[in-house]
Amino acid sequence: MSTFNVPTREDVSTNNQAIFDNLNKGLGFVPNLYATYAYSDTALENYLNFANAKTSLSAKEKEVVNLAVSQVNDCIYCLSAHTAIGKMNGFTDEQILELRAGYSSVNNKLDALAKLAKNITELRGKTDETVLENFFNAGYTKANLIDTISLVGDKTISNYIHSTTKVPVDFPVVAQPLELETI
Repeated sequence: MSTFNVPTREDVSTNNQAIFDNLNKGLGFVPNLYATYAYSDTALENYLNFANAKTSLSAKEKEVVNLAVSQVNDCIYCLSAHTAIGKMNGFTDEQILELRAGYSSVNNKLDALAKLAKNITELRGKTDETVLENFFNAGYTKANLIDTISLVGDKTISNYIHSTTKVPVDFPVVAQPLELETI
């Protein structure tokens, strides 16, 4: 199996160097997973444009999807990153564990979203009708559905890149219990 080193600024294209500079200004560092996208001259820019595009989902709702998808796809990098981001968006440790398991016991709307994100990921888009109906009954729209599916795809790309490259996690690493409580 080949080893993937995290590319440095000097290892990447001029376009990606500019993106690294912007990430350093905005975040204070270039996350290892983003740097790994920079093996391609175009993938990092394309990914960031897609990930930062306008959506009908709030930042908090995006983290619900990111956590549920990353748990299904067993991506410790994304679980660690999105646990940190989830906390910045006001989720507690207990709520984050629930969202990873695909539910919320404290918010019915976020519960429907987490269940949908988990279901879409597990069933690879062959969404269960009851889960979908629950999503709409919680107040979500068809626009929210399309944005959720897009976000599932976005997060799955990052999950797969990390699962394949296994670059080091540069966020506080979260515990990954073998079984999370589910409803």
